[in-house]
Amino acid sequence: MEWANQLCENRQFGSKMTDSKYFTTTKKGEIFELKAELNSDKKEKKKEAVKKVIASMTVGKDVSALFPDVVNCMQTDNLELKKLVYLYLMNYAKSQPDMAIMAVNTFVKDCEDANPLIRALAVRTMGCIRVDKITEYLCEPLRKCLKDEDPYVRKTAAVCVAKLHDINAQLVEDQGFLDTLKDLISDSNPMVVANAVAALSEIAESHPNSNLLDLNPQSINKLLTALNECTEWGQIFILDCLANYTPRDDRESQSICERVTPRLSHANSAVVLSAVKVLMKFMEMLPKDLDYYSTLLKKLAPPLVTLLSAEPELQYVALRNINLIVQKRPEILKHEMKVFFVKYNDPIYVKLEKLDIMIRLASQANIAQVLAELKEYATEVDVDFVRKAVRAIGRCAIKVEQSAERCVSTLLDLIQTKVNYVVQEAIVVIKDIFRKYPNKYESVIATLCENLDSLDEPEARAAMIWIVGEYAERIDNADELLESFLEGFHDESTQVQLQLLTAIVKLFLKKPTETQELVQQVLSLATQDSDNPDLRDRGYIYWRLLSTDPVAAKEVVLAEKPLISEETDLIEPTLLEELICHIGTLASVYHKPPSAFVEGSRGVMHKRLPARTGSGESTESPDVGTAAGGSAPESAPSIIPSQGDLLGDLLNLDMAPPTTSGPPPPTTGMQMGGMDLLGGGLDSLLGGDIGGSPAMGAGFGAAPAVMPASLNAPVGGGLGDLFDLGGVGMPTGAYIPPKIVWLPAMKAKGLEISGTFARRAGVIQMELILTNKAMSVMTDFAIQFNRNSFGLAPAGPLQVLTPLGPNQTIEVSLPLSTVGPVMKMDPLNNLQVAVKNNIDVFYFSCQYPISMLFVEDGKMERQVFLATWKDIPNDNESQFQIKDCHLNSDAASSKLQGSNIFTIAKRTVEGQDMLYMSIKLSNGIWVLAELRVQAGNPNYTISLKCRAPEVSQCVFQCYEAVLKN
Repeated sequence: MEWANQLCENRQFGSKMTDSKYFTTTKKGEIFELKAELNSDKKEKKKEAVKKVIASMTVGKDVSALFPDVVNCMQTDNLELKKLVYLYLMNYAKSQPDMAIMAVNTFVKDCEDANPLIRALAVRTMGCIRVDKITEYLCEPLRKCLKDEDPYVRKTAAVCVAKLHDINAQLVEDQGFLDTLKDLISDSNPMVVANAVAALSEIAESHPNSNLLDLNPQSINKLLTALNECTEWGQIFILDCLANYTPRDDRESQSICERVTPRLSHANSAVVLSAVKVLMKFMEMLPKDLDYYSTLLKKLAPPLVTLLSAEPELQYVALRNINLIVQKRPEILKHEMKVFFVKYNDPIYVKLEKLDIMIRLASQANIAQVLAELKEYATEVDVDFVRKAVRAIGRCAIKVEQSAERCVSTLLDLIQTKVNYVVQEAIVVIKDIFRKYPNKYESVIATLCENLDSLDEPEARAAMIWIVGEYAERIDNADELLESFLEGFHDESTQVQLQLLTAIVKLFLKKPTETQELVQQVLSLATQDSDNPDLRDRGYIYWRLLSTDPVAAKEVVLAEKPLISEETDLIEPTLLEELICHIGTLASVYHKPPSAFVEGSRGVMHKRLPARTGSGESTESPDVGTAAGGSAPESAPSIIPSQGDLLGDLLNLDMAPPTTSGPPPPTTGMQMGGMDLLGGGLDSLLGGDIGGSPAMGAGFGAAPAVMPASLNAPVGGGLGDLFDLGGVGMPTGAYIPPKIVWLPAMKAKGLEISGTFARRAGVIQMELILTNKAMSVMTDFAIQFNRNSFGLAPAGPLQVLTPLGPNQTIEVSLPLSTVGPVMKMDPLNNLQVAVKNNIDVFYFSCQYPISMLFVEDGKMERQVFLATWKDIPNDNESQFQIKDCHLNSDAASSKLQGSNIFTIAKRTVEGQDMLYMSIKLSNGIWVLAELRVQAGNPNYTISLKCRAPEVSQCVFQCYEAVLKN
């Protein structure tokens, strides 16, 4: 708390020996006596009384009843007493707002005191009193203090602006304090500059679209000059601000790097990490063949190494940041492997992090050294550390091919120790080595099988079962080994059950005559006796495959598997770029973007590294230096997950299948293309009863005892009533929202921009009306978009071919593409736009209807729709109400189809029409919908299912807009 900090500051006025007496009072009428002392004529007695009040407040006693008496003590020249009274005020003003007004006159008077300490104290305290009535009186004193002759007062006032903005943002903007704050960046005192930057950064974080920190080469030069002279925390504020700047070219980038590099030798680790963040970001713009680039790489290593000699807690923070740096640029620390060797007295969290970095730095040059260390670690007493060390040996084998043989040999030595958890971890990693190097190290299988009985952890048991199933033809007693696992099938974890099912099916396909009984047993256990939907689904799919076409089953189950990747735990590139921009913050420790853990993260901006010179990309704000018709920027990986294959990895039998239950297997004569693979879900809507369990016959040709009606019916017949679209009318035209004002003339020096979005013949159009309400002619128009959720970008330049004279209006249609850089926005359909003309650059935000992204080929096949609906988890389903809509179902379907919302099926149940619809977005995401329309009821119910549920709210808004307009 602010007052608690100030209390510590006040210790300079009294010795530690005497202050304790204020906390030990035992008087019965304490409040009454304090009241009398506060009103005493003697200054010393009054000061002693205030100290007692502060002491009571500190230990949690309620002394708010003394508010008027304490406030009366403000009228004093004694700085110590004044500080104590201000402390009291900060604490109780919120609970006594009417009484706090009494202090305003003294505050205003103190803001004009001859002593700069008192002026600063007054303005700081007023900023800390979060009472609306007082903030009105704060404006004038604050304005004076921002222009005070003393730098201490100015720097205090700068922080006060940020506090006031948090209480009343509109007041700060109306009073022009933000402009004054920007002017302080040019102040002659470096601490004032640092505080101004800190305040502007704080305000900009909560208002990401405000463009407060309008950085340019001139202001950057001032910040770099102040950097050398201000305190360590001031340096951190300035460095963090520099990290948000995007240099114009590699020369400017190099110049900034040269001036920031001396910060790497600072004693404060926070300054070092902030400097590393700036350098990591600006290095992106430097050509790799530049001499300075390699020099900079060498300069970055020593400070990072030095951070590892600090306390364990600081070491951990440094290691988490180094982990990110090594993933982005391993060459920085490639010669520093020894620094990451574990010390005997390191805490476990430091040991595990060092181990992770050792693997990332492992290469052919240092692998012998690394393996010797890891083997040593595997004999330690800390179980978690030993497990990670054994896994690390396996990761080395996968990463450095030349070391694989030595790694396998090391793992076998560890297995011979017969230490249970070591053996189990070794088996898990050997399975991965088999996947990486097939037909190379299978000679060790016999050794692994000897340890079968000692395995009690699910992951180790699953790995061993996979090895037995995969190499069944090389293991004489493979059926016996798998049968031994089968005895306690229902007691096993799901992971082991799934792996056992797949392994026995593999064994059957390799040795069909010897294992038919075994495979029937496991299929029966998986489908009839299990209540796990994952297991049942996989069992049914294998059953169908084996009963319809064993050859196809062999091709699917025994297909050649792709080699596993070298680094399976690398952070996804887009996220890594964002985390590099947050080095030295909590995000770099969590390895998560701020939006993942900051509550109400409307103010959290997604950051990315700048592109190399010449790629035409910008970072935070759109670069409108060139017209939008230039070369298209590089396509960035989508933040929103793509929809991918409709059935996912349903038939990739070594992966967990979707969690949906399946129907019993069909008869031999049924064709695979004609059956509903997924069952359940919508089938209950159709009235088909999908239930029962298969009866095991003599062989796989035997049919289940009872065939469900829906499977006996001809394909298409059972679904005929659902997919009877008779009566659905022809589509009407696409809905186009009315034009609204996006940028008022008063905010853009006379340029007013109105507009809307439309989709015509498959092309997204941004329709703009530009009006010149200024007295001068406007020319040289250009437009650029910031990164956005769906990669919207201008597909050509802004066609304003003639100068726009005063009071003239022009309509322009700008075609848009969806191949621009992607960054998830909040809200999802927010678009940040920059428009440039001969006068200035103007920024505004607008929201586009997501229906502009609905593509023309969004009509899904009926069977695919049914399968996909069931495949998407129920957690991804959202339900909404559309109120006051008076269309019948046919008219609604027709209207929606005009906006590329396609009706796949229509069905009437008890007087209620149900429309099943599909939508495809431009980035490949599918949205499935069920619209319920009751005759005579103006309220519709809509259920939306999507693999990216964050788009559902926007899609619902489009439904509402289309149906109501």
